[in-house]
Amino acid sequence: MSTPNQIAEVAAAIGEPARAAMLVALMDGRALTASELADAASITPQTASGHLARMVSAQLIVSEKQGRHRYHRLAGADVAALIESMMRISGGETPLRKPVRVGPSDAALRAARTCYDHLAGQLGVRISDALIAMGAVEIEGDNGLVTQHGLTLMATLGIALPGRSPQRIARPICRPCLDWSERRPHIAGQLGAAICTHAFEQAWVRRVGGSRTLDITPKGKMALWSAFGVKLNE
Repeated sequence: MSTPNQIAEVAAAIGEPARAAMLVALMDGRALTASELADAASITPQTASGHLARMVSAQLIVSEKQGRHRYHRLAGADVAALIESMMRISGGETPLRKPVRVGPSDAALRAARTCYDHLAGQLGVRISDALIAMGAVEIEGDNGLVTQHGLTLMATLGIALPGRSPQRIARPICRPCLDWSERRPHIAGQLGAAICTHAFEQAWVRRVGGSRTLDITPKGKMALWSAFGVKLNE
């Protein structure tokens, strides 16, 4: 049970304009860098670091390092519900001081690309969302699980998952990978690689030149809709 002091600590962590602006900026579910959150709150990155540390201590946000950057997101649905309630009590939807834009300006790169050996961008994230919604995959924190339904679905689609050979056993069958443009997870691990390989083999996607950018073929658009209910905006 929470003590009055603990409740006051959480309230104090929220009750500062810059920190409140950062929390509102994270309400769309994306993970943002300290610089992006500083921009949303109209403060310097150095000042933002202290605010972020305070909110991590209060368990309002969590931070994770991926590549060269550290990303910050709300600690969970209960925190989002708390912020949403405060927004409603304070008079409705709270506008951001500045819109937060993330990722590349190249629309094609944002739409579909590879991330090592799995699909990323809007395509990768929407496939991830679809698999979670249909109960094929379960994601909790940094861990992922392919359910029996998911295994059956992959077999039905002809997507072969590697066996548990000694060479492959160290790699998880499924894990979330934070998408650097969408700032939400796409599926990595053996499952992500298998879906990507299948998409290339079935000519659902093709590379644009020698880059990581992918073009979704007409066949791929129909197949992705049929398999996952995924459709990207034209």
